[in-house]
Amino acid sequence: MVVASYAGEDRDPAWWKNLRTHPEAEVTADGKRFKVRSRESDGARREQLWSRIVQLDPAYAEYQRRTKRRLAVVVLDAI
Repeated sequence: MVVASYAGEDRDPAWWKNLRTHPEAEVTADGKRFKVRSRESDGARREQLWSRIVQLDPAYAEYQRRTKRRLAVVVLDAI
């Protein structure tokens, strides 16, 4: 999962705009490349993920305070 925070800017990052249009992508993690399909998390699951994200890195709470938009929590499912 990734967060479309753009450090709290009032606009979405370009990569998130691209993924909304073309949800399939390739990412590199731990030196390995993976094909993924992205989807925005919502509802109770989004809130669970968001709580965990802020627990791991409190800077995300500050990013959310800087903007009126809700920061997207983007789930990347391997395909």
